[in-house]
Amino acid sequence: MWAAAGLVDKEMIVKLRVVGVALLSICLGLSAQAAELKLRIMETTDIHMNLMSFDYYQDKATDQYGLARTVSLIRAARQEVGNSLLFENGDLLQGNPLGEYVAKVRPLASGQTHPAIRIMNEVGYDAANIGNHDFNFGLPFLRRVMSDARFPYINANVYLDDADGKNSRHAFTPHVLLERRFRDVQGGEHTVKIGVLGLVPPQIMQWDRSNLMGKVVARDMVEVARNYVPQMRAQGADVVVVIAHSGIGRSDAEPMDENEVAALTKVPGVDAVLFGHSHGEFPGPSFASNPAVDLVRGTIHGVPAVMPGRWGDHLGVVDLLLDNAGGSWKVRDSQARIRPVYDRATRKPLVDADPVVERLIGADHAGALTYIRDKVATSSEPIYSYFAQVADDPSVQIVANAQIAYVKRAIAGTELEKYPVLSAASPFKTGGRQGWDAYTDIPAGPIAIKNVADLYVYPNTLKAVLLTGAEVQEWIEMSAGQFNRIDPQGPPQQALLNSAFPSYNFDTMDGVTYELDLTEPAKYSTAGKLLQPTANRVKNLRFDGAPINREASFLVVTNNYRAFGGGGFPNLSAARVVLDAPEETRQILAEYLTLVEFLSPGRQFSASADGNWRIRPVPGVALSFLSGQAAARYLPRHKQIRLVKDNGDGSALFELTP
Repeated sequence: MWAAAGLVDKEMIVKLRVVGVALLSICLGLSAQAAELKLRIMETTDIHMNLMSFDYYQDKATDQYGLARTVSLIRAARQEVGNSLLFENGDLLQGNPLGEYVAKVRPLASGQTHPAIRIMNEVGYDAANIGNHDFNFGLPFLRRVMSDARFPYINANVYLDDADGKNSRHAFTPHVLLERRFRDVQGGEHTVKIGVLGLVPPQIMQWDRSNLMGKVVARDMVEVARNYVPQMRAQGADVVVVIAHSGIGRSDAEPMDENEVAALTKVPGVDAVLFGHSHGEFPGPSFASNPAVDLVRGTIHGVPAVMPGRWGDHLGVVDLLLDNAGGSWKVRDSQARIRPVYDRATRKPLVDADPVVERLIGADHAGALTYIRDKVATSSEPIYSYFAQVADDPSVQIVANAQIAYVKRAIAGTELEKYPVLSAASPFKTGGRQGWDAYTDIPAGPIAIKNVADLYVYPNTLKAVLLTGAEVQEWIEMSAGQFNRIDPQGPPQQALLNSAFPSYNFDTMDGVTYELDLTEPAKYSTAGKLLQPTANRVKNLRFDGAPINREASFLVVTNNYRAFGGGGFPNLSAARVVLDAPEETRQILAEYLTLVEFLSPGRQFSASADGNWRIRPVPGVALSFLSGQAAARYLPRHKQIRLVKDNGDGSALFELTP
């Protein structure tokens, strides 16, 4: 018995050894077949029709931005690696006079490809997402442009409005699965499948209501990503890239937030996020305080991510290291970075413009130049926006005047004629993240179409809302969130501007007079949430010389973005609109200037600010702010502002003095 048992044990040991050797051989075979593969993913975003390295507002070439220079970075980045993909993240078609020229002034002829698509086809983009401003010229124009792309356009969270509440049909191709043959580090070839998903802020339904309402609806970006990322994996995606035309936002984003990238990086199965919209630079020092961010590796919640600025001033680069040791391709390591076209420290270009861009779109560029140089009026004074965030400003004043003049003509003889007309307008070109030369600066003399476009850079249309005096005050309270709270007992110099508050949400209200007391806290957050119900920065609000009647009604002129809820201002929605003008504000401004012909102090029409609002001085405290260094030449016109320091990078520190 024992002998028999010993025999069995020996046989079992032999068999186990044979099985073990076989398993070891299989494992060694798998290990021998495992491969490493390096994949570079590149992104452009928020080009805003800056295809050439040219400033159409100042009518001169620039070294600091332009897709023509980004293309040079793209070619260099491709040459460094064996495997690469190139994506565009939207806000491509609108943003400067060239965009207006090909969309409206000289629309594309039958069979003619949009200049931006010509370039992208030539350079070889792999896919493109749709940005919010790409809807500005309407859905037919957008679809017409997309039809000539030799690469897929994608968006997953915009659906056709089918009127039955289900909204199950996508308005665009939601995602693509790109199959590419790549070489591993040993030289072997492999087929890799890259799933690409496109997203846009659902706020397009507010911002472009007149173009989109009744045609499409938008859903939450994170919800849609959670639905589609597993589907792309199930369809065989080895790598999943989310292209989100959205800013970082909060990690705990609420449904339908505008900026949801931090939340998107937490969606299981996402390997990389390419983002934009907010014109920031990631990875970059402005995000150092975000606990979800690793600036060294360029990750958010451990996921590689990149946002390459705006106007083609950077190229986004994400390098992924993949291996298939587990039987399928997985991201083992990553590095994200941005590459600039211009060195801000030395003020020198880092690359030349690629000549292919001028070859492809030179005729469109020349046509746009002819268009923008048409004269519409003359001004005896300069018009500039260097101090638009801290004092009543000529560049905003002239827009407000044009809006009021238009509406008074439009309501003559109607029921609305009985209401006083006020005008809300904001500065668009205020430096900062746009660059320290991004200001309106129109010298005295002829005013041309290029200057009109400089004064009003967006294709907004004019609207008017009917509000009470109390609601007018709340509008101004929301705008006053642009400023930091000033401590009267604090340091003798305190920063005036809240950098998180976009200048296009800083509406000044013409037709009334008022002061801002910044020793009070902001009443609303930058998103319009009520923070301090008892706070009131707006003081001495008057209409026609008397304290404003809080119950009286006022007709307030604004743009479609604001009237339909853009910026989260209290009491504003489509339901409050009583005058819905089809004309663009820019067209209204051009017509106003044509009628006026000549602007001069002492005449009926002037380019000077009327000084209807001011920031109250805080005794013992100098209120400091940054502006472009070129602002210094206008200081003789602003006795309450003094230059503190030229920073040597194109910016300068100024103070509002007590």
